[in-house]
Amino acid sequence: MSEQKSPQSGASAPATNSVARKKWMLVLTMLILAAAVAYAIHWYVHDRNFEYSDDAYVAADIVQLTPQVAGTVVAIAVNETDSVRAGEVLVRLDDTNAQVALREAEAQLAQTVREVRTTYAANNSLTATIAQHRAELEQARADMANAQADLARRQRLAGTGAVSQEELQHAQTAVEAAHSRVAADTAAMTNAREQLQTNQALTGGTSVRNHPKVLAAAVKVQQAYLDLQRVSILAPVDGYIGKRSVQLGQRVAIGAPLMTIVPLNQVWVDANYKEAQLRRIRIGQPVALTADVYGDKVEYHGRVAGIGSGTGAAFALLPAQNATGNWIKVVQRVPVRIALDAKEVVVHPLRVGMSMEASVDLSRQGGPVLANPASRGIASQTGVYAGNNRAVDVLIDKIISANLGEHPQKVVKL
Repeated sequence: MSEQKSPQSGASAPATNSVARKKWMLVLTMLILAAAVAYAIHWYVHDRNFEYSDDAYVAADIVQLTPQVAGTVVAIAVNETDSVRAGEVLVRLDDTNAQVALREAEAQLAQTVREVRTTYAANNSLTATIAQHRAELEQARADMANAQADLARRQRLAGTGAVSQEELQHAQTAVEAAHSRVAADTAAMTNAREQLQTNQALTGGTSVRNHPKVLAAAVKVQQAYLDLQRVSILAPVDGYIGKRSVQLGQRVAIGAPLMTIVPLNQVWVDANYKEAQLRRIRIGQPVALTADVYGDKVEYHGRVAGIGSGTGAAFALLPAQNATGNWIKVVQRVPVRIALDAKEVVVHPLRVGMSMEASVDLSRQGGPVLANPASRGIASQTGVYAGNNRAVDVLIDKIISANLGEHPQKVVKL
């Protein structure tokens, strides 16, 4: 005989399944609520104090190497990707014309020193000449006075017949000759005085070394010397060669780009944040960053160094013309400059243009939105060109001393 199910047991099965479903729905709802609460707590405690952007890229100064003088390239010391040090010679130009120009300037300086020296020496000679002319003038005036007195005596005796007409004529001629000598000596002394005054105006209040003509010639020597030094093109900063376009034998003009140097030890990050994300971003806030090249295992630490003065579209080559009928609103982004920890960059080097992800900690709100000009110092500088002036000063002093008959003065280096 087959077993029969009771109507009561069959009705209890659906009820059991319904209770189980309700239990699981309740558990699922509780889990969802717990997750929502956990997310809300996490957002309130952590996420709301951070602004994240994956639109961030590594940036650095790209130093363009250009010549200060024109010339033909005769040597190139580096290739792309090479490391260079500040002051290292990277390119050499043909220095033949620069050598000739320097010799010409040195000769001109030497000639100028001798000419000015002659002017100073002429002052003493003119002073002696003026004294001689003064003595001759006094003698000529005395002779003229005697001749005039002799003529007067003969004129008084001419009526008595004691003096012949010929003697009287000779006396008159002597007076005229004495007068001519006085006039000639006066003119000679006047010319000598004028020449002395002219020389004194040219030399007064200065020495041969500081004479304007000598200084002008010295400037030409300095310019020629610097042009000779500049045929060796130096690296202004430490870095790596990014792009080299110069080739041997190329004739380069002043300011022509030869290569670029990228100082990878001074990189920063430009993180582009949406307009709404900038509300709480302040200068000085800490930033955590990761690079795609190293992944999440390597974290960089930095700080907000500045906020851009405009959106990327505002500085585009062709800015958007929003005053048109087919305008569509696009959320704009503003670059935020992030300074990196230099020690971390040394351990894990970055390259210009690499992708980064940045998260700004907004918990510190004490910093400014705009940079303070009072706190700004020198952004960057180089001292590789500072030594040229000292060397040329030694050369100029040597030339001047040699043409003055002196020993070269000792130049004190500051």
